[in-house]
Amino acid sequence: MRTFAFIFARGGSKGVPGKNIKEICGKPLIAYSIEIAKEIESIEKIFVSTEDDNIATMAKKYGADIISRPVSLAEDDSPEWLAWQHSVKWLGEKGESFDIFVSLPATSPLRNKKDITQCLASLDEKTDVVVGITEATRSPFFNMVKKDANGFIDVLINNENLYTRRQDTPAIFDMTTVGYVSRPKFITNSTGIFDGKVKGVEIPAERALDIDTELDFEIAEFLMGKKND
Repeated sequence: MRTFAFIFARGGSKGVPGKNIKEICGKPLIAYSIEIAKEIESIEKIFVSTEDDNIATMAKKYGADIISRPVSLAEDDSPEWLAWQHSVKWLGEKGESFDIFVSLPATSPLRNKKDITQCLASLDEKTDVVVGITEATRSPFFNMVKKDANGFIDVLINNENLYTRRQDTPAIFDMTTVGYVSRPKFITNSTGIFDGKVKGVEIPAERALDIDTELDFEIAEFLMGKKND
């Protein structure tokens, strides 16, 4: 069984310009995903899919191979699933066949080796995709709301008095960017994750931070510093 790791990193982030190679605790953000992939014995090769020369240069420095992503698949509104499909096809055209696809987004630098190995171990014959999930801090039955055109709000899911206490509601989880595990055939033949049977692996909140803003960077640096104290 051949397992390949992929990191999909665009150069055009608007929330934090240059996010994927911005330094955090002395390393570019993307380095953390490359390094965690190197720690996992079953991962044979590591690829970074990008349209950006600076990201490609940095990824090579840390030991990843580069997949040249078309600019059309790196726009703000480009579904990342299409970049997944492009990478699988690109490798196929190079004669590279593999069995397990692992996406390790650059925006989750706090994940650890155990998080990824658990995701890998959870991909069985009945499962098409495994994703990291973490317990949500808010519930759509109680304190997540929607707003109408007049500014009035209501709970996101009207529970019709079925639940009077948050403790009685179904367990709610957020999807994380800690890791995604699937198979090349499923990716090629599907239009998205939820076309198949998806299994979630619970990740502790302190390792599930997804960096999308400058504040997220500050939080991640704080947590990393605390871990190294």
